[in-house]
Amino acid sequence: MKTSPRWRQTVVWLHVVSSVAWMSQALALVVLMSTAAPSMADRLDSVLLAPMANVSAFTGLVLAGATAWGYFRHWWVLTKFALTLIQLYAGIFLLSPALRDSAETGTVAWAQIAGASLMASALSFQAWLSIAKPWKKTPWSAAAKPPTAPTWVFVAGVGAPVFDVVAGILAGYPLPALSLVTLIVLGLERRRRRRRAPRPTARNPRSAPGSLNPTP
Repeated sequence: MKTSPRWRQTVVWLHVVSSVAWMSQALALVVLMSTAAPSMADRLDSVLLAPMANVSAFTGLVLAGATAWGYFRHWWVLTKFALTLIQLYAGIFLLSPALRDSAETGTVAWAQIAGASLMASALSFQAWLSIAKPWKKTPWSAAAKPPTAPTWVFVAGVGAPVFDVVAGILAGYPLPALSLVTLIVLGLERRRRRRRAPRPTARNPRSAPGSLNPTP
């Protein structure tokens, strides 16, 4: 089944836009907290930063899982994957609750400013990884590249985050429900593609065409 390059490029575009928005809003958090505006920082985090972080993480996972890059074939992809998960969990369970407390008390702790600064720095480093693609393949990289996912996967990669952002606006808080379901479906579809992919066979160099000593 052929994959539409336009839909794949659309997912790439959405990933770039949401990642830039995530990083710029993390920098805005630093400015707001440094100028003693915790209520505005909390509002920015819940209304803009959290949805953009979800979209960026989701589209990045789709691009890795739906293409030949994979999650564990290249060190730079694996590094981005690990950093993304760390940032999401740190933002959900550490930074966001601290911002809500600061909005209520009107005080800002230096750890919150440092956390937002680290988030922006990590996102900048991930942008460099996407451009430079450094380092070699991991030891878990299979010899055969996994095939690219069909077009419907990339269509879902665009539609799911858009739906979740709209649903989150209506609900009043981030709601990446359809994105999570899509990632589960993508994982199952990826396993199916890997099973159907042809396995490379070892070739005897002496039996190759033109060999001086062909194997009988």
